[in-house]
Amino acid sequence: MTLAFDERIRALVHAHANPGLTEAMRGISLFGEPVVLITLSLLVIVFFMRTARPRLMLPFAVTVAGAEVLDQLLKQLFHRPRPATFFGLAEPSGYSFPSGHALVSFAFFGTMVIFAAPRRWWHYLLAAAAVAAIGLSRIYLGMHYPSDVLGGWAAAAAWLFIVSWARR
Repeated sequence: MTLAFDERIRALVHAHANPGLTEAMRGISLFGEPVVLITLSLLVIVFFMRTARPRLMLPFAVTVAGAEVLDQLLKQLFHRPRPATFFGLAEPSGYSFPSGHALVSFAFFGTMVIFAAPRRWWHYLLAAAAVAAIGLSRIYLGMHYPSDVLGGWAAAAAWLFIVSWARR
């Protein structure tokens, strides 16, 4: 159902490929890797503990850890095969929908601006730019279909809403 949309967007994004952009996208994609987001999450939790903001630790940890669990559950539910990667990159293991990079990075950065940041407009802008760049990198590299990234963002937005609502 989404294949025509996905292929059209993949072709459009891939049409702008060049070696410099490919290296940049590979670097951006690393920021959505589980090991990076787990490490950053642990640093954030330590920061909350050291700055006497422990009330933020639980919603942050629940949101980010829950996003990872949600990603794995949805992958098992949908069983969507991955697209062929570009640039001779190794095919990632696991299912394609939703993009875990998109889902968990949205949850991580979204939680930072919703729960922890003093809610300045530029915090939202930086978080949105980071999430968008990570999602775009996954499409550019051919690791995910565009609908996988959109699905990851939608799942993360819903999860953030649920955690925010439960926190109140």
